[in-house]
This record gives sequence, C-alpha cells and structure tokens, in this order.
Amino acid sequence: MPPTGKKIHCPDVLSNLPEDVIDAILMFLPLQDAVQTSILSKKWRYYWCRLQALTLDRSLWKTEKDKEYPTTKLVNVMYHILTFVTRPITKFSLDPPYLESCPKMDNLLHFLSKNGINHLVLNLASTNLYKLPVSFFTCLQMKHLTLQYCLILPPPDFTGFDRLIRLELYDVTISSKSLESLIGHAKFLEHLALVNAPVLDISDHIQINTPKLRFLDYTSSIRSISLVNVPLLEELCLTSDEPSENSRICDIATFFESCNSLEHLHLSYDNIKVLAEGGVPKRLPFDLTCVKRLCLCIGFDEVDVVLCGLCLIRSFPYLQYLEIEMKYCCVDVPALECLEVEGCSDLTFPHLIEVKLFVIGSIPEMQFIKLLLSKSQVLKRMLIESWIEDIRRIDKRLDELANCWRASPEAEVVFDLNKVPYNNPV
Repeated sequence: MPPTGKKIHCPDVLSNLPEDVIDAILMFLPLQDAVQTSILSKKWRYYWCRLQALTLDRSLWKTEKDKEYPTTKLVNVMYHILTFVTRPITKFSLDPPYLESCPKMDNLLHFLSKNGINHLVLNLASTNLYKLPVSFFTCLQMKHLTLQYCLILPPPDFTGFDRLIRLELYDVTISSKSLESLIGHAKFLEHLALVNAPVLDISDHIQINTPKLRFLDYTSSIRSISLVNVPLLEELCLTSDEPSENSRICDIATFFESCNSLEHLHLSYDNIKVLAEGGVPKRLPFDLTCVKRLCLCIGFDEVDVVLCGLCLIRSFPYLQYLEIEMKYCCVDVPALECLEVEGCSDLTFPHLIEVKLFVIGSIPEMQFIKLLLSKSQVLKRMLIESWIEDIRRIDKRLDELANCWRASPEAEVVFDLNKVPYNNPV
C-alpha cells in the first residue's frame, strides 16, 4: 500500500503509443471523432492533422441545423482541412446531402492536386452539375476515381490518368471523345462503371479498349459502345431504361467476340432488343465457356427477343445460375413455337444449379419453366416470383408446375407470389 499523501503517477498510455499506431487508430475513426481526439492530451491535440485519408460523408450532417444549412457545414469543414492538415492527402471522399452550390470546391481540388491524391470520391447532389476545375486534370497519381453530378470538360492538353485502376461515373456529363480518351489511356483499368452518364455528342459510340478490364457496368444502349479488347472481362452489366435513338446496328456475335473470360452477364430488355435487330443465329459461332451466371429481362410476346435469349443460353454451356424477369405481356398470349420442347431438343442445361424467375403467368412462361425443369439434370432450386394480384388466374398453371416432371430428382420449386418486381437486371 503506497505511503499516505504521495501522488500515484500512472503512465500516460495514450501519449506513449507509437505514432504509426495512433495514425492507424485515427484512420478507422469517422472524421468528426478523429478531430475530437485532440482533447485527449496535449500530445494528441494535432494528431488528426496528420490524416492522409479523409471521408466527409452524411454522418457529419447530424443536427437539424446542419441539414438545414448543409453548405455552411461543408464550408466550415473545408476551411479546417485546408488550414490544419499537415500531410499530403492521398485518399479523399465527399458525400454531403443535397447542396445548392459547391463553394470552395475548386480550392479543395487545387489543394488535393498538389498533395498527391490518388483516390478521390465526389458524390455531389446539387442543383447544377459541378464543372471540374483545371487543377483536377493535373492529379496524375489518380488510381481510384468516383464522380457524381459533375461536368467533365478536359483541357486540350489532357492525356488521361494512366495509373487509373477503378473509374465510376454517375450522372456526369462528358463528350464521347473525352470519355474514350479517359478510358483508352488507363491501361491498368480493371473496374469501370458508367451509370446514367450522358455524353455531349450521342451520335458517336465509345470503343472499350482496356485489356486489364474485369468489371463493366454500363447504363445506356449497347449501340453506343463496342467491346474492342476486353480479354479479361469477368462481369458485364448492360442496362437501359429506354431505346436508343442511335441507328447503329449491333451484331450479337461481334459484340461478344472479345469476351473470352466472361463469367457474369446482366442484360436489360431494351439491350436484348437491340441485339436481336441485327439478326439472331441459333447460337453464337463460338462458346463462352466461362459464363456461370446469366440475368435477362425478356418478353415472351416477342419472338426475336426470346430467340436472342435462347441463343445466349445455348452459347453458355457451363451456365450454373439463371435469373430471368419476364416483361409484362398478356397472360393468355399464345404459346410460341420456339419454346416447344420438341423444337429445343439440342437445348440442355447440364450444369444449371439455381434458377430465379419473375413471371406474370402467361402460357409461354409456363412452357419455358417446364422446359427448364425437363432439361436441367443437376438443378437444385427454382424460385418463381410473381406480382399478379389475382393469384387465381395462374393458380392452376402453377399447380401444374409443382407436379410436372423434373430431370433432377433434387430440384425444388419454390413459389413467392404477390411480390414487388425486382430491379435487377432491368
């Protein structure tokens, strides 16, 4: 027991932590919490200023006042960043609530461009598109870039970010020439997402010539792109909400010619229609043996769309997972000859394990489901979803499916009715 009247001096564990440990602790804290560590001790007062990765997300706008005046909050935070941060910021992410304007953003990007930024996320929901300043195009160390609600107008001497690995553009505006240049100079690009990204000259189309690319998410008509050189592409998601006005014909065999490593394919209804316009062979002149998962949206009242879907299925001999959303059509539409089991004797699914279908109960749909069950020797589960309000209209047909013959003795058919339509892959 210590002598009475003498103070006990406890070691200051926090102050004695190695600096690299302190940096690691701060990196995993939300920015607001990291700044508040300055009150722990005199030594910790300015440790947060050493952060090299900053995330300004919606958690910073917590109070009602913050939500009412988000721009004021953003200006204050940016002032502290520009004034107090002492180390180069290599990773920066900004995701504020809706802004009427983006004040001091040019100053911030100029600051980041001088400090070796290589990972940048700008999710800017505002009234007007934010025009990226010239300083942005000098960030030549950039490896990961995500932009939303931005206007991209590169200067004439801009040659792209040649170290870029990941590029995501959401609701941005850019010319097709600038976009193609941006992608074409990124020889190490592996991940590319172009979602609702309108181009200024829609008459042109973009050539995707990226030999390292592994993932592509493109939300627009496939008329506007060509997959020129994508030998490592593993996942391809092509969605579109409306038909393209571009008159360019898209040949289905030419489009998939470079996709030798493709494993996952998502195709929307509009893009399947575009592929079908150029004429649909019974199968592609080559098999894509790596494809394991296929997601489609088709309408069984349109023969060319159905034939296009069957063409793809025939060309993916090792398909394991199939997901199809049936586009709405008349429930009592006549059966299609192309779906008759006798006419699909060459169609087999030797590796198909799981199927997910969203149906409306038409006769061709039921015929197609029977075809799947009769041709899938290793099928384990088929999930059938529907949003039909009057279930009695299709009850009889569903009863037939529950009792129809299945090639796989382990195949389980599960019904989930009155379900809201899912959005993927439409």
